[in-house]
Amino acid sequence: MQRINYIAGIVIITAFVFAGIFGPFMPGVSGEQPSIENQLRPPSGEAFFGYDESGYNLFHRIIAGARIALVVGLFTTLISAFTGSLIGAVSGYFGGITDEIIMRIVDILMSFPGILLSISIIAVTQNPSYAMIIFALSITSWVPYARLVRSQTLSLVNRDFVVAARAMGAGDFYIIRRHILPNCFNSIIVQATFGVAAAIIAESALSFLGIGPQDSSSWGALIDSGTQYLLIRWHLAFFPGLFLFITVMGMNMFGDGLRDKLDPRLKM
Repeated sequence: MQRINYIAGIVIITAFVFAGIFGPFMPGVSGEQPSIENQLRPPSGEAFFGYDESGYNLFHRIIAGARIALVVGLFTTLISAFTGSLIGAVSGYFGGITDEIIMRIVDILMSFPGILLSISIIAVTQNPSYAMIIFALSITSWVPYARLVRSQTLSLVNRDFVVAARAMGAGDFYIIRRHILPNCFNSIIVQATFGVAAAIIAESALSFLGIGPQDSSSWGALIDSGTQYLLIRWHLAFFPGLFLFITVMGMNMFGDGLRDKLDPRLKM
């Protein structure tokens, strides 16, 4: 069953990445014009997902939104993983007052709802661009990586290969870069798969609340606009929500399977 979930996760992620990269270049997606005649038309043989309130093919808008989800999820995760892993390794390696200061900052960020902090940052800067959304989400998204890498660094810092490298005169940051972080790589990769899913959900939530570029094809924005017609045109909110659900589920299934493959204790 775990193998089936893992393979299903790979298939879903592959389809999602393909849609995010090549979807906007599909015929009819990039150059589509709004049509008054097609406004709020329900699903049919011509358009299986129907049309939105502006007369756009809803499937085309969902495919265009896949690129937004891919870019925000990927860049948020890359920034968070790099920052959090480095901070966690430094905290666990040096310990003492350095570890105390970093962990207290982590505790403060964990006690504050990340979505509210992101809303506050975007509101203060008055810059609802996707670059700002990525920055706002990355402010708190690095915390899980820092805690994960710190805990593993504490178990690695007194290992023989680290002690030997230190005895041979290797610098602290050299040891962190060449010996500590590579041994945490598997755990970081697994955490990153869940991080992408969390970032996609957070971006959709912000877009659903109206925080983001106007006239966006983000799945959250499509769901938000669809709720206005929920009783008469259910497809407007249902299909973007379905794509969001399937994508996040695929990420989590892939992450669970990857964790089982990379964790030697689970292999035993």
